[in-house]
Amino acid sequence: MSEDNTKEYIINIQDMTISHDDGVLLSNVNLKLEAGEFAYLIGKSGAGKTSFLRTLYNDYPIDEGEVEVCGFDLMTIKNRQVPSLRRKIGIVFQNARLLADRNVYDNLYFVLRATGWKNKAEIDERIMETLEMVKMADRATANPLKLSEGERQRIGIARALINKPDLIVADEPTGNLDPMTSSEIMGLLHEINKTQNTAMLISTHDFMMIDKYQSRVVVCENGTLVDPQ
Repeated sequence: MSEDNTKEYIINIQDMTISHDDGVLLSNVNLKLEAGEFAYLIGKSGAGKTSFLRTLYNDYPIDEGEVEVCGFDLMTIKNRQVPSLRRKIGIVFQNARLLADRNVYDNLYFVLRATGWKNKAEIDERIMETLEMVKMADRATANPLKLSEGERQRIGIARALINKPDLIVADEPTGNLDPMTSSEIMGLLHEINKTQNTAMLISTHDFMMIDKYQSRVVVCENGTLVDPQ
């Protein structure tokens, strides 16, 4: 894939097409996201935002195009390479999707063990370091069911951060939150973007947050992505 050699692109997509059961969902999709860049993805419900985000971590099929994410060519990626791709991408869901049968620490421990971490001291250090980033270190032993929606989303962000990803994708991360908590969560994502130099692509309907925390905006509409810049 040709690209500007002076820039490092975490996402580099040219002429991508994806389909669903009723036909083409998105076509002629072109998007470049630089390392450390922050961008919003907006669009009406059903426009294809979630499906697009899923293509980035190889969870939704791509019909055609040139698609490179975190250094992986998604048109030629092998099944054995997918776990390595997903370690480079943190995913934040609208519902935090935490495991209710274990506490906060063990939720993060589970992720690290599943992705190959073995040294207990290093695991402990990384978990507490990450909880400090999201200001939840004092809740390490809490059960997720005892946390507020905003606290659970902070832990969801911690889980996305735990493997030091190059990219975080978030699908409506403030969709279930009140305005004050939404502002705190969006502010946290921007803070992490700046301090950790982690690229972020955030799908949202929350135009108040886009106005408050201004950044690049990409629009999903009319069966494609429109990037004003």
